Amino acid sequence: MDERTTQRKCCVRRIVIATARARVLAVIGVVVLLSVSATGGQTVITPPKNRYTPAQDVELGRKAAAEVEQQLPMLRDEDVTSLLASIGRRLVESVPQELEHPGFHYSFQVVNVREINAFALPGGPMFVNRGMIEAARTEGEVAGVMAHELSHVALRHGTAQATKATKYEIGTLLGAVVGAIIGGNVGGAVAQGTQFGLGTAFLRFSREFERQADLLGSHIMAAAGYDPLEMASMFKTIETQGGSGGPQWLSDHPNPGDRYASITREAKLLKVQNPVRDTRAFTRAQAGLRRMTPAPTTKEATRQAAGRGSAPAPDGRLEPGRVAPPSSTYTAYTEGDVFRVSVPSNWRELPGGNAVTFAPDGAYDSADGQRTFTHGVEIGVARNETRDLRTATDELIASLARGNPNLSRSSGYDRTKIGGRQGVHTVLSNVSDATGQHERIAVFTVLLRDASLFYALGVAPRDRFPVYEATFRRVVGSIEIMN
Repeated sequence: MDERTTQRKCCVRRIVIATARARVLAVIGVVVLLSVSATGGQTVITPPKNRYTPAQDVELGRKAAAEVEQQLPMLRDEDVTSLLASIGRRLVESVPQELEHPGFHYSFQVVNVREINAFALPGGPMFVNRGMIEAARTEGEVAGVMAHELSHVALRHGTAQATKATKYEIGTLLGAVVGAIIGGNVGGAVAQGTQFGLGTAFLRFSREFERQADLLGSHIMAAAGYDPLEMASMFKTIETQGGSGGPQWLSDHPNPGDRYASITREAKLLKVQNPVRDTRAFTRAQAGLRRMTPAPTTKEATRQAAGRGSAPAPDGRLEPGRVAPPSSTYTAYTEGDVFRVSVPSNWRELPGGNAVTFAPDGAYDSADGQRTFTHGVEIGVARNETRDLRTATDELIASLARGNPNLSRSSGYDRTKIGGRQGVHTVLSNVSDATGQHERIAVFTVLLRDASLFYALGVAPRDRFPVYEATFRRVVGSIEIMN
C-alpha cells in the first residue's frame, strides 16, 4: 500500500470519527434542550404515599363533616352559598385528571364565625369561614383559598399524613379531625400555634404538603379561569387583616418558605384559561355579609350550641373533687414517629387537635368543643422562628398568656433533661377556666433537630401540685424523642 493511499484512508477515518462525534454532541444537545424545556414547565406534583384507600377518605370526611355541622353554625344565605358553590364547581372541574377521585363528594359550606380560616376534609367536604370571605378583596382571593384546600383533598394529604401514625384507625382519626377543627384547651391555657397530635394529620400539614397545595392550587386556579397571582395576594391580605394574634388560616398552614415568590414564579409558567370576568356575585355576597350581625368567634358559637343542647360534650368527665391520685404503675405509649412516653396507668390517652393529653378520669372535659383538663400532662410540638431554647419557650408561654390573663411566672428557668437532650423547666401560676381555682403548670421544653419546640405541660391544682410535680418529672424523664 503506497503512502498516498494510506493518507486517504486516515483522512476518511478522521472524517468518520468527527462525524460520529458531531452526531453524539447533537444528541446530547437535544437531550439537554429537552431537560431545560421540561424543567422550564409547570411543576409536576406527585401525591405522597398513603396506606388508606380513597373510600376511607370519603368515610372519614363524611362523618367528620356531620360533626362539624352539629358543632359549628352554618350560614344559610343564598348569595354567599351560591358564590362558594360556583367557585367550587369551577375548581373541581379543573382538577388534573390523574388526581380525580370518582368517589369523592365535594361540597362547600360557609361557617358563620369571624376567624379568617377555611378547611377541607378528606373526601371533599369544604368549609369556609365567613371571616375569610369578608377579608378577601376579590373573588380570585376566595378562589385561591379554596384551590389550596381543594389541593390538599385531591392529593389526599390528610390520610397521607395520618399514615405515619399507623396505630390509629378511622374511628380514632374521626375524633382527632373534629378536635383539630374545634380546638383544644389545656387547663384553661391553650397553646396557640402548636402543631402536634392527630389533628395535624388533617388540618396542620407539613411544609412539603403546603408547598404542594400552593403549586397545585395555582394550576387549578389557572385552569378554572382565575389568576394564580391572586393566591399570592390572598396570603398577604389575610396576613394583614389577621389581627395581633395572626390569622388562623396561616397558623394552620405553615409557610413552606418563600411562599409568595414560589407562587409568583409558578404563575408565570401558567396560562389562565377562559378568565372569569363577572364578579358581581362576589360583590353582592360581601354586601350582604356587611348588612348582617357580626359573626361570633368559634368559641362563642360552640358555647351557644352546647347551651342549646345541640353539641353534647363527648367526654363529660370533669369532676375535679373525685380525681384519683396518679397510679404507681406506668403504661407506655408511642405517638407516631415523634416520641415515646410512660404515664400513670390510670391516665387516659386523649388525642386532640393540637397535642396529645394524658389525664385521669374526672380531670378532663370536652364541653363546648374545648378540651379542658385539671390534672395531667399535655405533650406537643410548637413552631417557632428562633433556634434559641429560652426565646422559643418565652414565645410558648406568651401564647398561653394571650388567652389567660391570670397566667404568671414567679421564677426563671432551670435546666433539665428531656429525651437525653438539654432542656429547660419552669412553673406557671394560673386560674383554671374549668374550676375557677388556682392551679400550677409545670413547663418542660427542648429543641428538636429542626428547631421546633418540643414541650410538656403538667397541670394540677395548686394544693395538689407538690404531689403531682414528682409524677410530671417521672413522665418527662421517660420521654424518648425519635427524631
